[in-house]
Amino acid sequence: MTPLSTKDLTTIICGRFEREPLRSLNSELPRFEGSGLYAIYCVASGSELYERLIPFKIPIYVGKSHSHSSATGDPAPTPDPLWRRVRGHRASIGDADNLEVSQFGVRLLRMPDVHCDLGENGLRVGYRPVWNSILTGFGSNEQGAKTRSSARSRWDTVHPGRKRTFGQETHDPGSLRARVRERVVEQIAAYHLLPWRSHDA
Repeated sequence: MTPLSTKDLTTIICGRFEREPLRSLNSELPRFEGSGLYAIYCVASGSELYERLIPFKIPIYVGKSHSHSSATGDPAPTPDPLWRRVRGHRASIGDADNLEVSQFGVRLLRMPDVHCDLGENGLRVGYRPVWNSILTGFGSNEQGAKTRSSARSRWDTVHPGRKRTFGQETHDPGSLRARVRERVVEQIAAYHLLPWRSHDA
């Protein structure tokens, strides 16, 4: 292993991240400061689309929060961007008509922005989480008139209920569900090949 290579640094970061405990989203996350990396998991039965992932601890969504803007270098507007990001996702899941917050958990780790970028990319490429790649739109913010005139996101098509306004529905929910089921099978088949999984018991 070459410790400063991008590949090996990514493996180290992802391995360190996955040693963090999985916390239930069912209870309010105590407020804390800092930026970092996070992932959302299905942790309890009741969601037919995702419950096959539970024993493998494969994330359904991976994200990050930065302490500084990558475009301007300005600091984040609040000292707690990671906590706020996860709290917003908890609200989105809770608003969905066909999801329960109790079915989901989160793993998170505070870290510098540069490590967040490497870790997020490694987890996204390695796991290909379904809410990052197929049911896109989960992590987006409503953009007022722009949202009203645009298509409903794939995530909101399959999991409607968020308190938002939408334009035309252009995605077929049945087709999206079928693609999710196919991806889950692919994820389970490939997860043990990930380098940070190589020493799993």
